[in-house]
Amino acid sequence: MEDSRTPHIAILPSPGMGHFIPLAEFARRLVLHHNFSVTFLSISTDSSSNPQQSVVDALPKNVNSIQLPPITLNDLPADSKIETHIISSVARSLPGIRDVLKSLVSTSRLVALVVDLFGMDAFDVAREFGIPPYIFFPPSAMALSFCLHLPTLDEQYACEYRDIPEPLKLPGCVPLHGKDFLDPIQDRKHEVYGHVLRKFKRYNEAKGILVNSFVELEPGPIKALKEKEPGIPAVYPVGPLIQTVAIGGGDGSECLRWLDEQPRGSVLFVCFGSGGTLSLEQVNELALGLEMSEQRFLWVARSPSEKKANATFFGVESNQDPLAFLPKGFLSRTKGVGHVIPSWAPQIQVLSHESTGGFLTHCGWNSTLESIVHGVPMIAWPLYAEQKMNAVMMVEDLKVALRPTDGESGIVGRAEIARVVKGLMEGEEGKRLRRRMVELKYASTTALAEGGSSYKAMFEVAHKWKGIKDA
Repeated sequence: MEDSRTPHIAILPSPGMGHFIPLAEFARRLVLHHNFSVTFLSISTDSSSNPQQSVVDALPKNVNSIQLPPITLNDLPADSKIETHIISSVARSLPGIRDVLKSLVSTSRLVALVVDLFGMDAFDVAREFGIPPYIFFPPSAMALSFCLHLPTLDEQYACEYRDIPEPLKLPGCVPLHGKDFLDPIQDRKHEVYGHVLRKFKRYNEAKGILVNSFVELEPGPIKALKEKEPGIPAVYPVGPLIQTVAIGGGDGSECLRWLDEQPRGSVLFVCFGSGGTLSLEQVNELALGLEMSEQRFLWVARSPSEKKANATFFGVESNQDPLAFLPKGFLSRTKGVGHVIPSWAPQIQVLSHESTGGFLTHCGWNSTLESIVHGVPMIAWPLYAEQKMNAVMMVEDLKVALRPTDGESGIVGRAEIARVVKGLMEGEEGKRLRRRMVELKYASTTALAEGGSSYKAMFEVAHKWKGIKDA
């Protein structure tokens, strides 16, 4: 039986593995390190995935997990963007959220509701019960700065952002060209732009924003955010919060055994995250580029999609056998040098393996942080969401990644792929990146350790929630 005096936190992630994983780790830390009780709410849609449930199942037993009543999204247009699906799923779950919060208010000492970057509709329910609303922002501090500044940019520019000639210089951030802005705001005439803009305008209603980054990784953006322009809530950099328990589609023992047989630091891990897909033409060029590089690789292959890069956002399973789409003879020609596995790999175990020497990644923030925590330099291949923004930071600011150049058709050619792979795995540039990544790996460990920058930020917000006056 829970002690009614124990401060209680309700956590609401919106659908998608990139939201579930850091918020689940946040819940874990609140319970295990800060003596809170936690209720973790899961939105249930007709496209909810088993992997999301596996994240919930891996939570500590003393986290109260509640699956909200199922909602359907099958009435949305077939060409709806992923952000429309996410925002709609939160809005349609509000009655269930209200019922849970009403119960928690009467049975516990509920001190905060924490939502992620698309959960602001739940602020209205929190206000009904007098519960302070907070945002846990899973991406970078630079992305948070961008979201907070988008309402100003919307007023400042009438054109599409990609047509702005000069790069945008957000406070403390590396300059960004419009083509590298967030994916859902690239078409201002599309309805999703208005949806996202309205959500970002509500960030100022939060009592505080916890961001999954750390001072040593993003000193400029975090310093600017903490200096707080008028109206911006208090910002707490509490990262890197990454997956700590194995989840997903299998045990991964086969690929780990293969890694065990490879020389130290010799393997390039190729994976586009839980939601990333490539076109058939790009899959072909990637395969032939890996072959041309003559470097060892472990590739998590997915069935190609001609529609959108985030075609599998809600799940990790390919609908068809991904290996059937590889170039004829590729698997036999690369046998021994490369290892291709369909759909899923135990990413944490792969990145922490001593044979892994590089990571070709879509630059999702979870994957980026996992790479940093394990000290693995990257090849940046962004696909959607804020991934281009992350790629710019990793390549131009932190200098821990190389980025291939695509051709006029938007396809990255095999020769360019081979060039960057060789450059990372055996070139001088790769050695420089590796040395820099070792520094960030150490900094990430230090930030979360007792007395570190993220430890102090988490301690500060925990004190606030507990009502300790000297916080």
